Amino acid sequence: MTDKLTLVSPQPPPWVILATAAAALVAVGFPPVWRVLRTVVTIAHELGHAVVAVATGRTLSSIRLHSDTSGVTISRGKPYGLGMILTTMAGYPAPSALGLGCAALLAAGRLTLMLWLVTAALIVLLLLVRNLFGLLSVLCSGAIVFAVSWYGDEVWQGVFGYAVAWFLLFGGLRTIVELQRMHMRGDGSDADQLAYLTKLPGVLWVLVFAAASLAAVVFGGRLMLGWPPDLTVS
Repeated sequence: MTDKLTLVSPQPPPWVILATAAAALVAVGFPPVWRVLRTVVTIAHELGHAVVAVATGRTLSSIRLHSDTSGVTISRGKPYGLGMILTTMAGYPAPSALGLGCAALLAAGRLTLMLWLVTAALIVLLLLVRNLFGLLSVLCSGAIVFAVSWYGDEVWQGVFGYAVAWFLLFGGLRTIVELQRMHMRGDGSDADQLAYLTKLPGVLWVLVFAAASLAAVVFGGRLMLGWPPDLTVS
């Protein structure tokens, strides 16, 4: 098991990385597929809320994932202040941050480690989810990632790993577009909550999230594609 975690995988050909990027882009942009797979991004979103809630000293109560791809993370603590602001901020950047972390591990050849870290995060999340749909969603996601990491050969692991990284990066960016629509409708989005907590305009928070997600796509893509190439002559 330790040998698998420390294994350095060779980089796939550039066309494979570009093909997985194209597939992820189609999945994010094609509404019927996005409606099914968006729950994966919601899982990352709620995981972001949960991690920062615990890190800032709040007491994590529960996480719920719903069939309409929405979710909610409940934590106990002061309903104002820095801890509450950071916890509320953490959701929308989380999928992009996770995608960027996956991209960094893939660029370092740590494909198996990446898959196992994702599996471990889903196992922890499974202990915190408090509704049936959420349990099934996390359980199925974890089972798929584990099955690929344990039974898949190097080729399939590589294709899956890069597809996951790209999907999180593109999916994180798309949710910011959806956030702006929610904010314009006044549906009580995270941007609206941050506007209430910080007295800064909600649209400013949308722009901050958009900039962070776009930066993650750019830097994550560069890492996975190995750009710029190493031109050092030995």
